[in-house]
Amino acid sequence: MSTQEVNITLTDFINQLDSNAEQVSFEQVMKVISENYNYLPATFNNGDLFNEAGTNEGSCKIFYFAKLNNLSEQQTLACFGRFYREDVVNNPQGNDHGNIRNFMQSGWSKVEFNSVALTPLT
Repeated sequence: MSTQEVNITLTDFINQLDSNAEQVSFEQVMKVISENYNYLPATFNNGDLFNEAGTNEGSCKIFYFAKLNNLSEQQTLACFGRFYREDVVNNPQGNDHGNIRNFMQSGWSKVEFNSVALTPLT
């Protein structure tokens, strides 16, 4: 059974980001977020990239989730799964996945949200 089919706790998932980050999938991260948070589209900036509310929702969810859980930049990048590992790392000159590429350059210092994107489920 793959890791994305297994229900894991939020704490276990965050631990996996440290112990087995190369096995983390984007789909698994979206599942963990949807099982633990309500999502509201939010406008955010990532370096010089402006993201209107309702666009780049995967990036919005991951960055907000990472901020809420005090994830490091490397843990945050791992949350993008194959998009980070295969599409960006394996193609450093590419121009796809602008949010990942900008985050690699600017880190947390340039990520800003204009509103709350995730609230814990009650």
